[in-house]
Amino acid sequence: MGSYTYKWISALLVGLSLFLLTASLSHAQNYPDRPIKLVVPYAPGGGTDVTARLIAKMLTSGFSQPVSVENKAGAGGIIGQEFVARALPDGYTLLFSAAGPLTISPFTYPSLPYDPVKSFEPIILVSSQPLVLVVNADSKIYTLADLLKASFDSKKGLTYGSFGNGSAAHLAGESFKTATKIDMTHIPYKGTSPALTALLGGDIDVLFDTVSTSAPFIKSGKLRALAVASKNRSTLLPDVPTMVQAGVSGFEASTWYGMLAPAGTNPKIIQQINRAVNSGLKNKEITDVFTSEGSVVIGGTPEQFKNFMAAELKKNEVVVKAAGISSN
Repeated sequence: MGSYTYKWISALLVGLSLFLLTASLSHAQNYPDRPIKLVVPYAPGGGTDVTARLIAKMLTSGFSQPVSVENKAGAGGIIGQEFVARALPDGYTLLFSAAGPLTISPFTYPSLPYDPVKSFEPIILVSSQPLVLVVNADSKIYTLADLLKASFDSKKGLTYGSFGNGSAAHLAGESFKTATKIDMTHIPYKGTSPALTALLGGDIDVLFDTVSTSAPFIKSGKLRALAVASKNRSTLLPDVPTMVQAGVSGFEASTWYGMLAPAGTNPKIIQQINRAVNSGLKNKEITDVFTSEGSVVIGGTPEQFKNFMAAELKKNEVVVKAAGISSN
């Protein structure tokens, strides 16, 4: 192959690179010019889904383009995470995830079809919410002390549900077992909704759930709250004691929700989405909705979310290994 051919190929590659760069910049400037899909890796009705729909509605108004929620439940959130990790990094397929699949599952599963750090571009940490320990209202368990006694007296053993293997509820349940030295069998579900259905139907004994999704059932008398796993009582459930007040010192458990994009998404698009969400989170009507659901609004930059995830990964690795938690 002659020098002319090498020069021609070199010029072609340079031209192609410039074309792709120009196209990428043009794409970012025109973003968004079509509907956006916000993938939730859980079944409809849970805390992640409810929060995602609020954000989708907010972005639809801000972008003047439809932002729809698509639920891809299964495998503790892994199916939805993988779907987004493999999507085109064009800003039109985004992930709205809870803590579990990103910062807990990497230590409870032997392998994952995505990397929580390398497969995604963090956009924004939206909010956090404490978990509450609940039982069916027909249960003979009225307090945390009753639960501990029942676990020791039960011949068949107690069961606790979660919204998926490697979820925040799974981590909370195993940590609770360690803190109280009781034994309960973990039963995972494909989201909060099916886990609540199981609890209401008597298929499981207790459930760690987000405050917002359990509160309506608690207030209607279908569920009974034993304790909230937060430092202070929840404004949504002011009559429910904290874990410390109920007798389990130093125990706290919560989940958080954040938005991410496939790795390689244009930074300008990431920043544009981040600004739009941050702007919406400063709206009093929006913050009032979050507060009414027992959530804490966070917001911030993509870099802050990235650093937060790194800290969560480090913390959860220690907890998972100490508690011997696995996806099995």
